[in-house]
Amino acid sequence: MGLHADQVLVFDADDTLWENNVLFERVIEGFLDWVAGDPADPAARQAARAVLDAVEAANAATLGYGAAVFRHNLAESLGHVRGRSVTAEDRDRIDHLLLPLTSRTVELIPGVADTLAELAGRHRLLMLTKGDEAEQRRKVEASAVAHHFGGIHIVAEKNVDTYHRLVADLSLVPDRTWMIGNSPKSDIVPARRAGLNAVFIPHEHTWVLEHEEFGAHTATLELASFTELLTHF
Repeated sequence: MGLHADQVLVFDADDTLWENNVLFERVIEGFLDWVAGDPADPAARQAARAVLDAVEAANAATLGYGAAVFRHNLAESLGHVRGRSVTAEDRDRIDHLLLPLTSRTVELIPGVADTLAELAGRHRLLMLTKGDEAEQRRKVEASAVAHHFGGIHIVAEKNVDTYHRLVADLSLVPDRTWMIGNSPKSDIVPARRAGLNAVFIPHEHTWVLEHEEFGAHTATLELASFTELLTHF
């Protein structure tokens, strides 16, 4: 058994349990192929990507997350790049680009299924994920790992107040509770500020808007892979 027995382990979902942002990046690559003109012109591609990044940052606070919001962001970005109104044909093409995000399949990160099965016999497992509720529920159901979790919590945002509410609602003991995820901004920094422990498992495709310096709120543990949880828990 790991070093920390009988704990509450709270798991992020997107890019911690299953692949997520890499799917968005693949759509973005197709979008840039379409709107940026000559693929051999990196400046045009970088400029179009900067427009999309700015649109996503501006809309995240008011519109939230998920494929439907991403569709809106792509259309808005297209309008800015092309300097014209978005047509019905444009929207159809965007919908076609989005097909990988709206499928019913979920790609678990290697080792997740077996690791969760073993951890569930040792600890209380919870899931805390943010985004559109219907979209996240679909992914949870498609993942085939939901049965390992004693509770699945879908929220609009993950900040310090979110973690305080989770602790209060479930009567958790903060110093025996660990938030496990890939996002410094959503998983590590706010959980630490709320008094929880944290495990940071970096993902090479973490969304740029989820990057944040740890500062004084360094993760308690930083692991190279999901399966390494078994050596600690």
